[in-house]
This record gives sequence, C-alpha cells and structure tokens, in this order.
Amino acid sequence: MSQSLTLARPYARAAFAASRNDGRAASWSQALAFAAQVAADPRVQSLLSHPRLSNDDAVALLATDGADDELRRFIGLLAENHRLALLPEIAGLFEQLRAEAERIVKARVTAASELPAAELESIRAGLKRRFGREVEIETAVDPSLIGGAVIDAGDVVIDGSLKGKLERLQGALAH
Repeated sequence: MSQSLTLARPYARAAFAASRNDGRAASWSQALAFAAQVAADPRVQSLLSHPRLSNDDAVALLATDGADDELRRFIGLLAENHRLALLPEIAGLFEQLRAEAERIVKARVTAASELPAAELESIRAGLKRRFGREVEIETAVDPSLIGGAVIDAGDVVIDGSLKGKLERLQGALAH
C-alpha cells in the first residue's frame, strides 16, 4: 500500500464519520470531489505548498460555496497538518466508504462505442443480481476495444471486448 493511502485513510474515515451526521454524505462527497480536483491541478499544487499561503486561504480555495462549517474545519485541519496534497486519495477512500455503507457497487463500463440505454440497464440489472446490491454505472468509450465492452466493478473485471477475445485466442495459439 502506498504511503499516501496510509496517510489518507484516517482522514477519509474521519470525514466519512463527520458526514454521516445529519445525512450529509452526499454533499461531503461532492465537496471532497471538488476539492480533490482543484488540489490535483499542478498549478494549484505549487500554490498549496507555498509557505505564505494561510490555512484560511487554502480553505477558501478548496471549499465549495455553501460548504458547511464542519467541512471547512476538516479542510483547515488538512491545511494545518500539511496534508492538502492527500485530498485526491481522501476523496477516493471516502467514496469507497460511502459506497460500502450505502451498499452500492460502482462499475465502469468501457465499450468500443456508446452503448444504448437499454443495454446499460441490462448490464446494471445483471450486476445487481450478481452482487445483490445497487449498481452505479460510469461509462467510457475506447475505440481500441474494436467491439464489446469491459466491465470493471471493483474486484471483478469482465472483459467481453473483441480485443480481449483476440488477445486470449492469440495466447492460446502461442502455447
């Protein structure tokens, strides 16, 4: 496990615990995703590590408009402990904790071309039966797959792409 994930984990757990008060996990999720995206920008990274940047200025830069006081204090704590660079890892771990608590499986479906809504719904229903949980699907297009799709649902990857089939056939013929 990378050191940044090790450092980010307790912050993500603390953020998730704080967000569950009054059912604010969804708003914290959005706010952390925004802060992580801003913090990951190379131009912002150099600014965040500048010694003259105050904690209040860092919070103002990273907190969304209308963010609650507890979220602002959380970002301030990260700034105070020089952990703002961990925001992308914290946001990712937060999402994992949220998905687990809400019994949601997040799946990424990458296809050679845009999939029709009915096909995506069929994939969602199949994954829901397989995992016994709600499924959120994110889609992507990769023309190099030639045809078919690759479904990545955490620990489970289903490669039904034509490119994958050709690679498996080539491997079988090589042996």
